Amino acid sequence: MTRRVTIFGATGSIGANTLDLIGREREAFDVVALTGGRNVHALAAAARDFGAEVAITAFDDCLDDLREALAGSGVEAASGENALIEAAERPADWVMSAIVGAAGLPPGLKALEQGATLALANKESLVTAGPLLMETARAHGAEVLPVDSEHSAVFQALKGEDIASVERVIITASGGAFRDWPIERLKAATCAEASSHPNWDMGQRITIDSASMFNKALELIETKEYFGITPDKIETVIHPESLIHALVGHSDGGLIAHVGPPDMRHAIGYALHYPERKPLPVERLDLAKIGQFTFRAPDPERYPALGLARDVMEAGGLSGATFNAAKETALDSFIDGGIGFTQMADVVAEVIEIMSADSLVNASITLESVREADQLARQRAKDVIDRK
Repeated sequence: MTRRVTIFGATGSIGANTLDLIGREREAFDVVALTGGRNVHALAAAARDFGAEVAITAFDDCLDDLREALAGSGVEAASGENALIEAAERPADWVMSAIVGAAGLPPGLKALEQGATLALANKESLVTAGPLLMETARAHGAEVLPVDSEHSAVFQALKGEDIASVERVIITASGGAFRDWPIERLKAATCAEASSHPNWDMGQRITIDSASMFNKALELIETKEYFGITPDKIETVIHPESLIHALVGHSDGGLIAHVGPPDMRHAIGYALHYPERKPLPVERLDLAKIGQFTFRAPDPERYPALGLARDVMEAGGLSGATFNAAKETALDSFIDGGIGFTQMADVVAEVIEIMSADSLVNASITLESVREADQLARQRAKDVIDRK
């Protein structure tokens, strides 16, 4: 029996790796919808190759190019947010949520409302609206499976365990491109320098987020929201080898670690085949050759994003939506040359302070309130950036 699969963010690294795995056992899957951004030729090529029902670009001005690239294929072409929602409403058994940013939340919620299993690579869905996402899944008998390598690792380490016995969850971090730089050099770090990851092959935005550790800040918040673990039990540690993805500590003092190569196809494949394990085309580690694993504590001065994540976890409410929107806006400005690398954290901290002072983070979490907080925080971030 084939499974119907939709991939949101099909042209990014997560989407491409998902297609790679599906392509190795095509008889097991029917591709319903593929979505992407401006890379319409890659989107159209994948849609043709897998015989998708529909291909959707997020940008209306790319629709004509997409239609042209799909001419004669029988694949529908569409664009915009409404088309993404319509795609999420199409019957599917398994949906990959790999859209980058807060835009991934609405189609993810809609897919859960249809009862689909949501493979979640979109960090922002849990950060901005974790309680809403998880409650939607429960209400519709759907399941959310983590695809971030760290949360997949925690999920696997917890299998068969009583979460009540967990006394700590340790999320590892590579430390990013600047982990060994003198702190005084960080102010002058360029976008090109921040866009080169020492271990993982990822898109530009998440690679820069790795250098600033904003990605790890998001993952700390995700851990709280997905697993229901209190912030005091969530830790992070620098692990330059990126081979241990997370560890779970229990009340008896034992630590269970998930160890594997820095290859997203493991986490994707685990979610794709869950609850089974199937062979995956990933490297088998030679522990003797590796020799040793190293760890060190993250420097709060080098990585202020981690402290901001702690504040968000304690505050709750719409603080996650505020944090994420300010972070995305600051990242846009850094990429465009508007602010420096270290100023990104300054912008986010100032926006959180402004929104908190105005009691704008305390509203209940609904899709509408998340959108309103997102838009307001983006505007506040732009105002802060204009003053710098």
